[in-house]
Amino acid sequence: MTDVRPHPSGRRSQSWFGAAGRGGMLYRSWMRNQGFGPEVFDGRPVIGIAVSASELAPCNAHLTRVAEAVKRGVWQAGGFPLEFPTMATGETLMRPTAMLYRNLMAMEVEELIRANPLDGVVLLSGCDKTTPAMLMGAASVDLPALMVTGGPMLNGKFQGRDVGSGTAVWQMEAEVKAGRMTEEECFFAEGCMARSNGHCMTMGTASTMACMAETLGMQLPGSATWPAVDMRRYETGQAAGRRIVEMVEEELRPSRILTREAFENAIRTNAAIGGSTNAIIHLTAIAGRVGVRLDAEDFDQLGREVPTLLNLMPSGTYLMEDFCYAGGLPAVHNELIRAGLLHGEQLTVTGRALAENVADAERIGDDVITPIGTPFQPAGSGTAVLRGNLCPDGAVIKQSAASPHLLTHTGTALVFDSPEAYHAMCDDPDLEVDENTVLVIRNAGPKGYPGMPEVSNVPLPTKLLKAGVTDMVRICDGRMSGTGYGTVVLHVTPEAAVGGPLALVRSGDLITLDVPKRALHLDVEPDELERRRAAWEPPAPRHDSGYAWLYTQHVEGADRGADFDFLRGCRGHAVPRDSH
Repeated sequence: MTDVRPHPSGRRSQSWFGAAGRGGMLYRSWMRNQGFGPEVFDGRPVIGIAVSASELAPCNAHLTRVAEAVKRGVWQAGGFPLEFPTMATGETLMRPTAMLYRNLMAMEVEELIRANPLDGVVLLSGCDKTTPAMLMGAASVDLPALMVTGGPMLNGKFQGRDVGSGTAVWQMEAEVKAGRMTEEECFFAEGCMARSNGHCMTMGTASTMACMAETLGMQLPGSATWPAVDMRRYETGQAAGRRIVEMVEEELRPSRILTREAFENAIRTNAAIGGSTNAIIHLTAIAGRVGVRLDAEDFDQLGREVPTLLNLMPSGTYLMEDFCYAGGLPAVHNELIRAGLLHGEQLTVTGRALAENVADAERIGDDVITPIGTPFQPAGSGTAVLRGNLCPDGAVIKQSAASPHLLTHTGTALVFDSPEAYHAMCDDPDLEVDENTVLVIRNAGPKGYPGMPEVSNVPLPTKLLKAGVTDMVRICDGRMSGTGYGTVVLHVTPEAAVGGPLALVRSGDLITLDVPKRALHLDVEPDELERRRAAWEPPAPRHDSGYAWLYTQHVEGADRGADFDFLRGCRGHAVPRDSH
């Protein structure tokens, strides 16, 4: 029989598979019912492949095929691959919002890695919440980990033009409401905008977080942008399988990669690609797992000096497939490094520095990835962080997706206590609203909804759409899809449900938005606000048991990444006690 005594490397997995006596026999014998020969227990690295594939999460449905490619690479490098399922948090179907379950998935990933005989893990993600959830869980365990995202869909095609998933939904909804598009045309377009496996091919949150994983150094260079159905997606999986075995040998853990400099790189790259505002929440949560403090001002200050280089929807014209063929994220990184805007020395999962990884990357053409000297949008046009008496702990706005003429605006508030309350009224032809009105949607934050859904970019009132109005200021304590656009103030903190100032706004109040000054102000006297506060009563709890109750009891604000207060920090990978 193959020698199964403890391996001299002292790997975690040998506490299971190299154990003597009854315990070791139990572990090995049960694994052998899958047809594994005894040689796999000889001390080679055991690599977990965390797979979030699910037909309930369309963005992730193809990841079982990617897992097969990863397995090939692990076997090639002399490792022992073991695939295991995780939940999938697909924003496309989950109610009330996938964000409610991001922390649950992070908990599951963390505990599955720690509880099992793994020396390293490959994380297979797709839809926007699965990527941060897996990174959060892996960071809290701190075993060697490498991410492979599932890739974007092919470009959507409708009536001879490219259409972007998500972005086209908001556009076509407005067109139907305005009477410029029929319901039949819209129904036909559904199949045209989602025509292959993969996540959104706009620069939505899924594409953004894939780019963030690569920028943080947790994903192989160039792998964020290959389309899901491109054979190079599977080449990437195989390469990842080989590389994770080497990372185990090198003891290259997330804590060595996810440094303050890595997060600064991510913030600046997000500005350069016109990335989703949701990256702020997810990056803050990931940083909290490794003890790196990120504040709202970090995103504003670090992003101000970075121009938007990428001409992609929803801020621009092109889609992820075009981005890939134009040089992908390495070309953007190289452009930023040459300009002195990134920490090029930052370590990545390759074992090399970011600058080494992308040294040969070049832009192909100037239309999709613009030169830094003549950027798509100037420095300072990315996500802005606002302060003021309406958002003491901050709010954000994506300038590149907003209307320039509304970035400085004063208007009368029209307040709705929930997204549902607004939707019940938005088609009313007698709604007292005009293009100068400021729509306020509240009780959509982490605790208030619960889960902080992507509802902030509510459609404009139908009467305004029919009048040709295309944008207006909207303010909300919820989130917006990364595929969305418009002059929308998001993540207002503290949220209304905990008594934040947004809870005190009344219809008819004047609100001033001044993005150049980073200000959001409610024009109500302090004494009046105090009277309103004294009369305010918190909303009744929506849940008194189950996971939703746990969530509302322990979720932190958007400014803290909406993580659970008891999950911040790294709990390590110590081998659990053996009950055998």
